[in-house]
Amino acid sequence: MMNISRFEPWNLMNQLHRDLNHFAVPRFAIAGSEDNGNSVADWVPAVDIVEKNDRFVLRADLPGVNPDDIDVNMEDGVLTLAGERHSENAEESGGMKRVERFTGKFYRRFSLPDTADADGITARSANGILEVAIPKLPEVKARRITVEAA
Repeated sequence: MMNISRFEPWNLMNQLHRDLNHFAVPRFAIAGSEDNGNSVADWVPAVDIVEKNDRFVLRADLPGVNPDDIDVNMEDGVLTLAGERHSENAEESGGMKRVERFTGKFYRRFSLPDTADADGITARSANGILEVAIPKLPEVKARRITVEAA
């Protein structure tokens, strides 16, 4: 008697993709925390940064992250985004379970130019997108100073 087995090439590709991501996704130690295994970022959100005339706009993809679990800090010219996405406790009623979304801590840091106004930074989260607006300082124009004869 011959056994019939189902060949599913996508399962192999998905496993390869997960294995490669494990090595390719950067892991960051969170500053100020002890290295006890829990101080490493579990995932890295995708970020777009746009420069406009009067401000920089940073948009981070954070679907499923509660705004209360997002921490945005600015210190010494470095903007830090940190937080956590909690896993869902879905009850299963048999069958296979597939989990592709990362959960756990995330951590990103961005060096801002000297033209960024740290006091005017605002952040808001809507529809899974964190938008951080970083206004620019007013441009200081050179002023010619007249030298008077004494």
